[in-house]
Amino acid sequence: MSEQATAAAGEAPSRAGALSHRQILTILSGLMLGMFLAALDQTIMASAMKTIADQLHGQTIQAWATTAYLITATISTPLYGKLSDIVGRKPMYLAAITIFLIGSLLSGIATSMYELAAYRAVQGLGAGGLMSLALAIIADITSPLERSRYTGYFMGVWGLSSVGGPLIGGLFAGLDSFLGITGWRWVFLLNVPIALIALVVVSRVLNVPHTKVPQRIDFWGAATLTIGLVPLLIVAEQGREWGWDSGASIAMYVTGVVGLVAFVFVERWMGDAALLPMRLFRRPVFALTNVINFIMGIGMFGMMMSLPLYLQIVKGATPTESGLMTLPMTFGILVAAMGSGRVTSKTGRYRIFPIIGLGATTVALFLFAQIGTDTALWQTMLIMTLAGAGLGLCMQSLLLAIQADAPVKDMGVATSSATFFRSIGGTVGTAVFLSILFGIVADRITAARAAASLPPMPAGTGGLDLNNTAFINALPPQEARPILDGFASSLDTVFMVGGIVVLVAFALIWFLKEVPLSNKSGLQRAASEQDSAAPVAAVH
Repeated sequence: MSEQATAAAGEAPSRAGALSHRQILTILSGLMLGMFLAALDQTIMASAMKTIADQLHGQTIQAWATTAYLITATISTPLYGKLSDIVGRKPMYLAAITIFLIGSLLSGIATSMYELAAYRAVQGLGAGGLMSLALAIIADITSPLERSRYTGYFMGVWGLSSVGGPLIGGLFAGLDSFLGITGWRWVFLLNVPIALIALVVVSRVLNVPHTKVPQRIDFWGAATLTIGLVPLLIVAEQGREWGWDSGASIAMYVTGVVGLVAFVFVERWMGDAALLPMRLFRRPVFALTNVINFIMGIGMFGMMMSLPLYLQIVKGATPTESGLMTLPMTFGILVAAMGSGRVTSKTGRYRIFPIIGLGATTVALFLFAQIGTDTALWQTMLIMTLAGAGLGLCMQSLLLAIQADAPVKDMGVATSSATFFRSIGGTVGTAVFLSILFGIVADRITAARAAASLPPMPAGTGGLDLNNTAFINALPPQEARPILDGFASSLDTVFMVGGIVVLVAFALIWFLKEVPLSNKSGLQRAASEQDSAAPVAAVH
């Protein structure tokens, strides 16, 4: 059955499980379509969300559409990883695409912001598997030594979505209608034909052997993880509006902590069948790398949240323009990831890249902390390039470290853990940095007005709408300048905190042990383990 299945992808692999370059590229075509769905959905929403919220009369609750997606995507990520180890990658990847397709179709017909939030939650359930499973499948079919050669294609997908997403989102959001359908709805409906093509391609080409693992499904682990993470993710997104010490926030903290404690106990009880086996944390590389992933997620997402605010508020760019202005960061990620991948493929060495990458990201954040209202855009874009290069050197190499160290039977859950911990860190980073920003911006604006010998604003900054910066451009220069300076100064503080956070990750990365990279793919390693186990089974 395995040989027939693999042959469908091109040519039959060798007995050891090796796939040819042609077969790998064929399988990669399906994976890239799935990843493109997830990547495009993230970037296309950024420039369309305000228009969507206006038309659904839900501007004040628009965060729920993002929160719902984030919660389900984060929680489902380790579940996909574990289930794919048990039943196989292909059925789980097809399920992820199908769920994402259904969520996109429902989102496209939503009639209220609450409906959209619910349908975005369905989308997130699918998105949780699109990214992590694609990376796990690549680990199955390529050896660590050659893997970087192919993950560069994924970086290209991210680059394409980074360029196309803001443009497409802004285009559809600006249209009253297209083909008789309200323009903004195409932000979601565009996913439907892409998902259908992905389903056809993946069902035809993603045919690799899989040995089913006879394990129980850890439903209790999934339940306790949900109880632990959902309240914490909700309060991370909503705590600024509720108040971090409000009764609702405290209830969320308590529920989340109880859920996480219960999750750890359940995972220890489930042993190898656990959703996230605790024994993996006894592996120094796995444990340290995911701590770094979490910390890096805080700094990375905090930076990516702050830059558009600087460009839109301080520099007066539209959402679409600010998306295009961040292309130097995308360029840095692409060049650094592909360049380090080639070096790793030739030398087998990778530890140096996250060291340099985290150092570069730390420096970039400290440089961002120096930018102000009058800083030239070209200077900011140079820093973006440095930040992107730092992230590009880190993301791929840290994942490779986890995959090189993980047992074959845990490849899915180990790979998904990298995305999982980085996403949790991103949620924390976004919440913390937004809290810092809005906690100090009123005082900074007041101080800037005093420095300009202007009277204090009677209502503080309560009348400022960060979703629409056009009013600032309409103010007289002497009135607009303190607002711009206040925001620039506040964002500098946010970047400084981000730099200190990433500096911690830079200190930790020096303790990472470099695991020698194997020249065998996951399939080959699994075949070798089966061959070595066969004589033992015969003796018994």
